[in-house]
Amino acid sequence: MAQITLPGVGMTRFSSADDRSLVDLAATACRRAVGDAGVERGDVTSLHVGTALAEALGQQSGLANALAGALGVEGVAADRVENTSATGATAVHRGIEAVASGASDVALVVGAERMSAADTSAVTDAISRLTHTREYAQGLTLPSFGGLAAGAYLDRYDAPREALAAVAAKNHRNAVANEVAQFRREVSVEEALGSPVVAEPLRLYDCCPMSDGAAAVIVTRDDRDEVGGGDRRDSDDDRPVRVAAHASATGTHPVAERPDPLAIESVRVAGERLFDAAGVGPDDVDVACIHDAFTVLELIELEELGFHESGTAWRATMEGETAMDGALPVNPGGGLKARGHPLGATGVSQIVELVWQLRGDLPDERRVDGATRGLAVNVAGFGNNSVCTMLEA
Repeated sequence: MAQITLPGVGMTRFSSADDRSLVDLAATACRRAVGDAGVERGDVTSLHVGTALAEALGQQSGLANALAGALGVEGVAADRVENTSATGATAVHRGIEAVASGASDVALVVGAERMSAADTSAVTDAISRLTHTREYAQGLTLPSFGGLAAGAYLDRYDAPREALAAVAAKNHRNAVANEVAQFRREVSVEEALGSPVVAEPLRLYDCCPMSDGAAAVIVTRDDRDEVGGGDRRDSDDDRPVRVAAHASATGTHPVAERPDPLAIESVRVAGERLFDAAGVGPDDVDVACIHDAFTVLELIELEELGFHESGTAWRATMEGETAMDGALPVNPGGGLKARGHPLGATGVSQIVELVWQLRGDLPDERRVDGATRGLAVNVAGFGNNSVCTMLEA
């Protein structure tokens, strides 16, 4: 059977404020992905667009249709995907499924968000509405849940506060050499510990920023003629990255109704389905992009995915196992924490990062040496829905 491949990717730099419209942001990422793949716009047969907050922030509605016009690809099948903060990865999965089913020959997937389009209070309210309606009515926010989970994790596993700061310091360090990251500055553990409190014990550097940006991928089959990568296709070692497996799962929507505040069932189930579909286990993964909207989530998700036993990811992080030169490098591009978190684009940007890593076409300081298999997990809300993807060189 033909393999599903990702011959081209592209993204804009993530930033705190981009003057371009949402359509322009998305179009820029799309053109870069099309150029990277070596395809023509006329080759594209479907367009899958992920954005989560456009209408809530008073921006372009019907983004897929507007983008098709801006790109000059009228006639393609086009749809809009929304799955809160897991919108990006869900859009990628729709593109994969369209190609795998034969409904599309070359799928163009893009995720985009322009969170600077509204003031902070409006964006905060829009994101708060991702929670259950009863929780929203009580004033609970995602940072609230992050703080509660962080406190429970530190208490249950007798972990020091420095463990959370170590996640932030690692991801900021990784972002320094990432040209598309929002924050390209190192942050020390001490600086993270001393930053302002957001939701005790979480501090400013434990939380992802609000971001603008877009990321795109081309999805096709490896039996299609004349697709992909220009000169990269001249070598058997530089063939397009393939999709090994993809899976998703929902979890209990109201956080208060979950039996264990440190169990994110959707991540665990999606991960189990992913590994079963790929026929490999956690030890076979060389690099991971983990949804670190809050530092504690990186630790919890690593444990739910089976990379570490419960209550041990914090120690592994402090001992350097998740660093660029560790046993399992995590978030080599900086993660949500430092690369940025434009909701609709984040899941696609994780896929872009893995493609770059598995192709090995990054500078030495950005590259995980010898990586041949990568995993990404993109999480909606506070674990209401999780989307996992595994790629192979």
